[in-house]
Amino acid sequence: MSGETETPTRGRRLFVLLPLLVFLGLAGLFLWQLLSGRDVSEVPSALIGLPAPQTNLPALEGSNLPGLDSRAFAGKVTLVNVFASWCAPCREEHPVLLALAQDKRFTMAALNYKDRPENARRFLGDLGNPFQAIGVDEAGRTAIDWGVYGVPETFVIGKDGRIAYKHVGPLTAEAARDLLLPQIDKALAAPG
Repeated sequence: MSGETETPTRGRRLFVLLPLLVFLGLAGLFLWQLLSGRDVSEVPSALIGLPAPQTNLPALEGSNLPGLDSRAFAGKVTLVNVFASWCAPCREEHPVLLALAQDKRFTMAALNYKDRPENARRFLGDLGNPFQAIGVDEAGRTAIDWGVYGVPETFVIGKDGRIAYKHVGPLTAEAARDLLLPQIDKALAAPG
């Protein structure tokens, strides 16, 4: 009988070792991710290659521009930027959007996310307006359809109306040059 109390049972040993095994497994997974060389800031989108969500948002009142209508994507490459006046990174990326607007090979449209119209107009009035269309998503429901994680985000829509690329976060000049413009070029070269 004394032998049974001195040696722990197999179940008790497993109970003690289980947290250590879980920790080692998670540590190994994190190390593998770190050493994989994959860009962990890249957020994949399940919508790449699929038609852009059916969208028909009202125009930003007082902007004299049309709203965001996905039917307008047909036959041309369109950049759709999700922004809000309350978004500090949107303000940071705005000079990049203004520079991109100089390239007339594609159209630039915006989805104004959970914003007040007067604030959005002031934002664009102060910083400049690179967009040819601005749709207002006051409740944020359309952004959910687009798979938006947060603002800002930028989508490249091909001539076939499909989402060709998604950039999460503010566009920098480098990201526009190295990531976005090659995707735009690819979308322009693809059959419509």
